[in-house]
Amino acid sequence: MRIGIDVGGTFTDFVAIRGAELVHLKEPSTPDDPAAAVISGLERLIERLEARATDVSAIAHGTTIGLNAIIQRRGAPLALVISRGHRDVLELTRRLPKEYDLRQPRVQPLVPRDRVIEIDARLDANGRAVAHPDDAEIARVADRVRESGVSSVAVAVLHSYLDPGFEMGIAERLSRELPGLSVTSSAAIWPEIREYNRASAVALNAYIAPLMREYLAGLERRLAELGIAAPLYITASNGGSIGVETARQRPIDTILSGPASGVTASVQLGARNGIENLISFDMGGTSSDIAVAVTGGAEFANRTEVGGLPLILPVVDVNAIGAGGGSIARLDDQGALHVGPESAGAVPGPAAYGLGATRPTVTDAYLATGIIAPERFLGGEQRLDLGAAHRSLRQLARSLGHTGDDATTRAAADVLTVATVGMAAELQKVLARRGFEAAEFTLIPFGGAGPTHAALLADETGISSIVVPLSAGTYCALGAVGAPLRRDYLRGIGRLLDDSTAAVALEHLDELLETGRRWADEQGGARSVDIRCSLEMRYVGQAFELEIPVAAHELPLEASDIAERFHARHEDEFGHRDTASGIVLVSARATVVGDVPPVPAGVLPDAAPDQVSQTRPVFISGEWRDARILTADKLWVGLRVPGPAVIDLPHTTVLVPPNWTLTAAVGDTVRLDRNIDTEEGRA
Repeated sequence: MRIGIDVGGTFTDFVAIRGAELVHLKEPSTPDDPAAAVISGLERLIERLEARATDVSAIAHGTTIGLNAIIQRRGAPLALVISRGHRDVLELTRRLPKEYDLRQPRVQPLVPRDRVIEIDARLDANGRAVAHPDDAEIARVADRVRESGVSSVAVAVLHSYLDPGFEMGIAERLSRELPGLSVTSSAAIWPEIREYNRASAVALNAYIAPLMREYLAGLERRLAELGIAAPLYITASNGGSIGVETARQRPIDTILSGPASGVTASVQLGARNGIENLISFDMGGTSSDIAVAVTGGAEFANRTEVGGLPLILPVVDVNAIGAGGGSIARLDDQGALHVGPESAGAVPGPAAYGLGATRPTVTDAYLATGIIAPERFLGGEQRLDLGAAHRSLRQLARSLGHTGDDATTRAAADVLTVATVGMAAELQKVLARRGFEAAEFTLIPFGGAGPTHAALLADETGISSIVVPLSAGTYCALGAVGAPLRRDYLRGIGRLLDDSTAAVALEHLDELLETGRRWADEQGGARSVDIRCSLEMRYVGQAFELEIPVAAHELPLEASDIAERFHARHEDEFGHRDTASGIVLVSARATVVGDVPPVPAGVLPDAAPDQVSQTRPVFISGEWRDARILTADKLWVGLRVPGPAVIDLPHTTVLVPPNWTLTAAVGDTVRLDRNIDTEEGRA
């Protein structure tokens, strides 16, 4: 039995796979002790399956521990050891979060300037050591670190990408002088050619390392007490998963683990259903995230931002676009309605949870408009308080000028409209930056609120098709258990392309291939391993690189072959080539992908089950309408239901507006299509 876990801000989700059987479960998150929800959920899951703890063969776990620590600035007290003369490297940030706002506050670096310690150590631009610290210098730096009272240390030496062993040796010597402290080398994390990038990456890793190691150690201990001895994997920002020991050494790889695993599951669903261009839409309790996949593959970014700080590693390109189910609705000083970013979280949660909250949330708006039935939330495991939802909306309704019996319902509809318009605006910006139009894509919604809001978002953006996985409510956990083993490697080069540089690049690729194979073997659990190599190059004077794939069986390559591949790629990307310009070979890369057993797809029955026609009033398009109500056990292949309709799934609700038609498809999905031929559809 394999188990996937995703720890969210409101719920912790579980998916267990036993043969062809999939079992889903949601447990309220415990923000003060995230592992508590993990353990209690595992106990419930094992009990529900009438299984034993020893039946668990693997656990894949997505976590927001590192992400939350960075956003909330509650990581470990940190010192940065840097080459003499480069003390201000983190102060000289690459760009401001709001590029044109002259009044914005400066983003504070993770390391205060008084905890940046200079060391007599550096390499020159050719990789030669021009300053090598002796034992006295190492002891002096160690004394400064002890005086600063930190619990974690990052080391970044100038040009260390050319000889990672030089910097890693310094980090090892400091570690011996500083027992009990976490000491991390930038060259061991991401040996890129740019000094700021390396220093920033190692600072992020060192900032969250003690917290992550404490969490993982505690989780392993509690799993052992539960009787689970299965290997533990952590989902990674690149859409794959890594072994727990790798996560301990490289927690930076886990910062965006939860959102990325949902994208992985969406791409796998797209491949099974012949969908090449898709937008994954993850709407949970706290926020909404989207990712774009074109021609069957998720888009990756080599740089993103977390808490205003750059994360400079390959990650699935996930974009936060708006509110979640727990996002709080409020009026600003000018009387304008806003939804989020503040969230009610798991405790106290929306007002309808009955835990003392009084401010309205998106979930309260779903309830007040009839979209969610109070007795069917989480498959009936949690009953919501409809009266509390309406009470939370009263003041908002008065402020917005609504009167009469439907005042709070109309205020709830306003909340959903504002949330939808905000998401649509962000989604359109994300697509426009890539030259795409929303109508070209199929929307795949998941998370507790994704299927509930999907058609509203699609109507606002012009998307005409939606595919909803029946396991949408726990989809990131499903993505975790099906995520392949994956790790990215890089060696910086930073030299003009010639025969000698090409030889260096090929040596690096050979080294990365061997390192990647060894890592995959150490992780275990992979049925097969694929290693994809590439070279990053640019013309002299260009600021950004192009990545040129190089298959392992094509090696070795001559410098002229490498140059022609770059010219051709540049021409394909930008419409021209510059054969007179020199080419800079920036880095060699390798991506290791270990294939894991597939996630079984559910199968809907071929014949219609006994149907009992049910309806409930839903406030949509400005009026109450009777919506047909279905549950998962009433779906069958070929079923067509025109809107308005609502499907109450175990862990989410699918809204089918009046201008949409739902079709139950083969496998584990339902499809929604916009009726563009009707007058209402055109509107």
